[in-house]
Amino acid sequence: AFMYPVLHELGFASQPTGISRDDGLKLRHAWIASVVRCAPPGDKPLPQEIRNCATHLAEEIQALPRVRVVVCLGKIAFDGYLAYLLQMGIIPRKSAYRFAHGAEYVLPNGMHLLATYHPSLRNTNTGRLNSTMFTRVFLRARELAGLAV
Repeated sequence: AFMYPVLHELGFASQPTGISRDDGLKLRHAWIASVVRCAPPGDKPLPQEIRNCATHLAEEIQALPRVRVVVCLGKIAFDGYLAYLLQMGIIPRKSAYRFAHGAEYVLPNGMHLLATYHPSLRNTNTGRLNSTMFTRVFLRARELAGLAV
């Protein structure tokens, strides 16, 4: 896995690995939220599981008022965030936004939405996503957030 090493290299994480809740890893200028709160069978949540967790995601997003850039890790996260934006009236429809690795949108509220393939073993072991591709998305996020690199 290379998510935390990349986040560490770009200054978003205090260390390159995270193995337990008390290992000292701290995020800086970043927050990781989940569309679903549990690890579903096969790592593929059912639509009902996503809907069941939508209120938790909405509360978490609303508790972070200074967010300027959202990076969605995978299509499930992208679709879940678009559902939130639609429900909150921030976007009029989801069809204007298509998931792709490296996709970038400016939302009507001025926020930036970026997407990357999920850093799962399925994507990283097959080469669908590599460290360089992942790094580029987070470099762009730093730039859009106005953070020095």
